[in-house]
Amino acid sequence: MSALIELFLCRSDNFGVLLHDEATGRTAAIDAPEAEAIEAALERRGWRLTDILVTHHHADHVEGIEALKTSYGCRVVAAKADAHRIPAVDETVVEGGTVNVGSLVAEIIDTPGHTVGHIAYWFREQKLLFAADTLFSLGCGRLFEGSPADMWQSLLKLRALPDDTQLYCGHEYTLANARFALTVDPANQALARRAAEVEAQRGAHRFTLPVLLGAEKQENPFLRADDPGVAKAVGLAGADPVAVFTELRERKNRF
Repeated sequence: MSALIELFLCRSDNFGVLLHDEATGRTAAIDAPEAEAIEAALERRGWRLTDILVTHHHADHVEGIEALKTSYGCRVVAAKADAHRIPAVDETVVEGGTVNVGSLVAEIIDTPGHTVGHIAYWFREQKLLFAADTLFSLGCGRLFEGSPADMWQSLLKLRALPDDTQLYCGHEYTLANARFALTVDPANQALARRAAEVEAQRGAHRFTLPVLLGAEKQENPFLRADDPGVAKAVGLAGADPVAVFTELRERKNRF
């Protein structure tokens, strides 16, 4: 069962993502940052929106929901724990559950940290992960509601997924993340190569996503807070990974 993906920008730096099931014609938006941009993408591809899969309640991920639902009558799916903060929800999901987009099946992963109700959608068969603002390429989301321990556990869940999983995130933050990552992991040659690639991509106005999760496991310092080299680089050799993660996140906040 094959899926087609349309990736585009919404607002200033939000990614819009459409996931289209060729078998049934159903099309899902991953979040709804901006109705007009999503409608334009649908028109480009000749698709009709049938579903919106919501990751969390922040305005820049849900502002387009009501307009899109009015236009298309689409189903809105969100985490049960967060549904009271998301408009027009039709169906709720919990960790361990699934949601279908036609013949495509997403597994639900709770990923608190950025917000307490954040979830990710993992399409195991298609090797697709929609992590929104929990995991960015070479970075992770700010902690607006959850604790560092919450976010670290969420990142460990995502890190455990197969290396050949294609990661899609909520924002085009990779260039800034790469520049920060080099300050805390300067000896990482894979990271240095990736940073140069990202500089070239953004210089040519190309997107930096998707990226393989296996590459992120080698290059993203936020996925490597339990790596002794990263701990040593931030002056916390031998420290608990949560303490290392906390230091990384605080440094990124100031970067």
